[in-house]
Amino acid sequence: MAMTWTDVVAMATELPEVEESTWWRSPALKVSGKGLARLRDEAEGGLVLMCELAEKEALLASGDPTFYTTPHYDGHGSILIDLERIEPAQLREMLDAAWWLIAPPKIRKERMRQT
Repeated sequence: MAMTWTDVVAMATELPEVEESTWWRSPALKVSGKGLARLRDEAEGGLVLMCELAEKEALLASGDPTFYTTPHYDGHGSILIDLERIEPAQLREMLDAAWWLIAPPKIRKERMRQT
């Protein structure tokens, strides 16, 4: 089943303080005003999702065509994801990891207390 932007929004907005917004004039998700993900409408398409550089390198090295980059994103802590290829469970896990990376400390502490 191919994932859609609607699926991404539904998953991400289950996380604290995530809201729909825009980023570079395209649909996006933010945590307290900080970019978490955005839907690319550029030629290569895909979902831009924030991540650690080490994770990005590992995903690209895996050879999995679900994950890719463009020269614009070289050296940047974000990975491009083909929504038609990613499994829902993996996307949910990656959204959660991106949330922990981007969310302000106060919101992370509140979430840790709730778990």
